[in-house]
Amino acid sequence: MLLRAAAIRRAAVAAYSTAAARPETGLYGFDVLRTAKGFRRFVDEAIQRSDELVAHIVQLPPSAEIVRAMDEISNTVCSVIDSAELCRNTHPDRDFVEEGDKASMRIYEHLQYLNTNTTLYNAILKAESEGVLLTDETRKAANNLRVDFEKGGIHLPKGSHCQVYFKLLLVNFHFYLETQCSSTADKLERVNHLNLAIAQLGRKFNENIMMKPGFVDIYPASRIPRSIQHNFKAVSRSRPMGMEEQSNPMNTTRQKGLRILADSGTLSSALRWVSDEEVRRQVFIAGNSEPRENIAVLDELIDARDEFAKTMGCKSYAEFAICPNMAASADVVMAFLNDLSDIVRHKADEEFNTIRDFKRRKCNQKSADLEPWDEDYYIGMMKSSAHSVDPSVVASYFPLSQCIKGLNVLVESLFGATFNQIPMGDGESWHPDVIKLSLHHPDQGDLGFMYLDLYSRKGKYPGCAHFAIRGGRRLSDSEYQLPIIALVCNFSSSRGLTARLNHWDVETLFHEFGHALHSLLSRTEYQHFSGTRVALDVAETPSNLFEFYAWDYRVLRTFALDETTGDPIPEKLVKALNASRNMFPATELQRQIFYSIMDLTLFGEHTSKPLDTISAVADLKRKHTSWNYVEGTHWHTRFSHLINYGAGYYSYLYARCFATTIWHEVCQDDPLSRSTGSALRDKFLRYGGAKDPSALLKDFVGDSVIRNAGGGIIPDISSLRKEVGL
Repeated sequence: MLLRAAAIRRAAVAAYSTAAARPETGLYGFDVLRTAKGFRRFVDEAIQRSDELVAHIVQLPPSAEIVRAMDEISNTVCSVIDSAELCRNTHPDRDFVEEGDKASMRIYEHLQYLNTNTTLYNAILKAESEGVLLTDETRKAANNLRVDFEKGGIHLPKGSHCQVYFKLLLVNFHFYLETQCSSTADKLERVNHLNLAIAQLGRKFNENIMMKPGFVDIYPASRIPRSIQHNFKAVSRSRPMGMEEQSNPMNTTRQKGLRILADSGTLSSALRWVSDEEVRRQVFIAGNSEPRENIAVLDELIDARDEFAKTMGCKSYAEFAICPNMAASADVVMAFLNDLSDIVRHKADEEFNTIRDFKRRKCNQKSADLEPWDEDYYIGMMKSSAHSVDPSVVASYFPLSQCIKGLNVLVESLFGATFNQIPMGDGESWHPDVIKLSLHHPDQGDLGFMYLDLYSRKGKYPGCAHFAIRGGRRLSDSEYQLPIIALVCNFSSSRGLTARLNHWDVETLFHEFGHALHSLLSRTEYQHFSGTRVALDVAETPSNLFEFYAWDYRVLRTFALDETTGDPIPEKLVKALNASRNMFPATELQRQIFYSIMDLTLFGEHTSKPLDTISAVADLKRKHTSWNYVEGTHWHTRFSHLINYGAGYYSYLYARCFATTIWHEVCQDDPLSRSTGSALRDKFLRYGGAKDPSALLKDFVGDSVIRNAGGGIIPDISSLRKEVGL
């Protein structure tokens, strides 16, 4: 591990300049986090500081200073929440993870107290009503703060009659909501209990995904291609006794096998490369039947969110979650998704039939059915045979060190900035693989800081994600609090000291980098609007946009170089990659539509309770995709977006539509030009969430990028239809 870290740092030094000082500090540069127990003091200090700010706000007349003081409270609390969240998901030391977990819950409870503080709420109401807020951003910040208060139920009337409130219980490692009756409980207390319950259930759901991925043991090991056996754990068992073994009871030879963990990365590798259909079936079922504990956790979460929304006066949690967004209502989103499902169905069915016919020819079985565990295997085979794309050849152009250099190429070409690797203070890093970069502009100085934690390891968050650590905000006319973020991925390093990425990994890296740029390049007055703190409808737009950069030859040739010769990736190979990508676009789009409808349905209105989520998801899959549902599976219980994006997964499709339009209208002609970068930064990224999202999009791309529908806003799908070939 240390050797690998040294290798990547040596490679990075070739691309980035480095400084020399190594001061002592704590995790993420916070002095208080020099030890795991420092999280306790981190929370104590945040609570103390926020209490001081509350006392300060009480003394203020209606003014913009109230908004700024409340934003400082938010900045103080969010620094703890965000640091604890990153620590919980990435730190290899269990002491840090456990203390981060406790800190997260303590500060969340304090946040609930702040969100129900009537003194703060009344102060922001008065500042809004008396016309003392002079800038658009300050007025929007005040409005958002008020809405945030009201999302916590502070505006709800108190009741003297018998009310139901909820208590979270831990019984045999399952969470349950216990209803109790209290004549003194009011709706605000009820909402507080529900909010805490929802937070705990979400954490348990994600923890189960990480800790209980499931597995299947395959015997003999020869059923797995040798080229991917290194991804799996060796196991053994007593050899099944045949005639020879029965005649020789002294034979104790053990049979060698492989254990395939059903985490997302390992699962996809097995389904893509294993030719044995029975193995693929077993792997698919194992991967889509865990964690079983999340069936009950999700049931409780759905009930808690539904009760919360109805207490807030909404007919469903989906309605509550979507109301503040551009879409404005769950009905608008569902109509958009159903229309898109109908539009894509014919082409998706055609693609399904093409894959099924290919399988039948390969298997020499005229009536063979196409099953879900066949999808990755046969699509991969068809793409390789149609376009002669050898994954090992492709990967030779994408060593991770070169891909990191590619990120530097992007920021230098587009924005005139560079990433510089900088040393970390003692105690700042959480693992030897982590490196830290500063984004530096020759005229504007440092713009922000980014940690890279890119290799997979046991106990780490299993996917790829952008984590905020500190938001940007204006401190004075001459001083700006620079954003700090972490970009976390799970690239395999078992092939050698420097990982080689397949092209889908490159796309994933660029996707998360889009989020990172949003955070690093936004310049907002308030951290409440920093970077990705935007309306959910547009949050994924920069990340989807930068996926296009990962497929453009003009971009790839600048950093995708042959490891031996230094020659850039051939244009012919990039064209083949794009042709391969475009073979089954409707199938992937249909999958995303299904995910979005599933999410919206689970948290929407229900005619009967309790909702059987397994049956509901099975019915939706049959209705909205061309593929069979596999009985006994419950894939949705490992779909973490149900927690982080509850009733909001549709935003990925919104963002894809917006990003496709932006690419075609703004970036495609000259994706690396400084003028393209200026447009991206000055008209979009710099605003974070400080500007109304519909106005932001129209000012950037033009009025046609969005459409009004049913009292809400939906994206124009013209560019997406063209991209998918509909």
